[in-house]
Amino acid sequence: MSMTHDEAVAVAHEVARGLAPGAIERDRNGAQAVPQEALDLLDGSGLLAVTVPSADGGPGLGPRTLAEVGRIVAAADPAIAQVPQAHFLMVDLLAVHGGPDLRKRLYAAVLAGQRIGNALAERGGQHAQDLKTRFVHGRLDGVKYYTTGALTSAWIAVSALTEDGRLALVFVPRDADGVRVDTDWDVIGQRATISGTATFSGVPAELWLDYSSVYEVPQQFGARAQLYHAAIEVGIAGAALADARTYLREKARPSTEAVRTGAAKATDDPHVLHRYGRLASRVRAAEALLAEAARTLDETGLVPADPDAAARGSLAVAAAKAFGSEVAVEAGSELFTLCGTSATAAKYDLDRHWRNARTHSVHDPIDWKYHHLAAYDLAGVQPPNHGQL
Repeated sequence: MSMTHDEAVAVAHEVARGLAPGAIERDRNGAQAVPQEALDLLDGSGLLAVTVPSADGGPGLGPRTLAEVGRIVAAADPAIAQVPQAHFLMVDLLAVHGGPDLRKRLYAAVLAGQRIGNALAERGGQHAQDLKTRFVHGRLDGVKYYTTGALTSAWIAVSALTEDGRLALVFVPRDADGVRVDTDWDVIGQRATISGTATFSGVPAELWLDYSSVYEVPQQFGARAQLYHAAIEVGIAGAALADARTYLREKARPSTEAVRTGAAKATDDPHVLHRYGRLASRVRAAEALLAEAARTLDETGLVPADPDAAARGSLAVAAAKAFGSEVAVEAGSELFTLCGTSATAAKYDLDRHWRNARTHSVHDPIDWKYHHLAAYDLAGVQPPNHGQL
């Protein structure tokens, strides 16, 4: 499969144009209606394979492409954009840690437009990675939650502990006996991801890799996964700003106070101009940090040369993710300050930007990202080596 960076970006814009008209309906439907048409558009676009290595028949494109594709699609519908987030992580993991048979079988599926969903997190333990799921004697048993993409995927990647306590990543077909994925997903934002419960009951599995070894050496999988999350936040911020601009130009009336000072339209209000200019600058700064982080990961590569190189990549993404999350939440709220009471009408569904940003931004705490940035800058403390940084 051949695709350049520019071609991938052009395809992402096409997908975004196809997704945008139905974004409000999908947000309102949530788990009540599986967004199959939207997902078919994404799955059939070729974008799922952009990071498959060229040696395995793919385009071999990197973080710069993935970040831009994610941002563009997320600006149209961040829930649909998030569905393949873990898929891209799996593609990266296979490139470094997948054996020949695993790579051959799963990359062939990805190149054919099949998506890999995730079942990594669990509820009820001390934290989301306190796993009770087991992979013993070739059988998988456990219950997962936050299973973004699993409901509609062809394959599901499941984290589990082996009989000797090692962390495994097990790949099972979505339609395998013993696999059940529910639609028990009721949240304020990112509703169309339908990231509910998946149950695995004695599921036979033969495709797996040792996942514990992934984080025993310098790596960029956490950073690359977080880069895509950052792209979603920056996409939401850009979408909120664009909707504010459209509403201000086409619908908003000036406040009574602004009219008293001579404003004929909302965009004559000096406070609106100030707030819009400030917000636009911050959105562009978030876009610049995202692009910088992607360039850093491109330079670092899938296998960093040493811990310092891995740290630089992780921290560049941490900055982009933390700042982008803050700006997305801010943009979703400032939209209403700029546009006024009429913008809160339910028919516009403009609150989805804030709800999506607020929901997605707590995927992992941004405070810890700022903490690790400061610890490295002030005292040379290496950031932790795990899948969320």
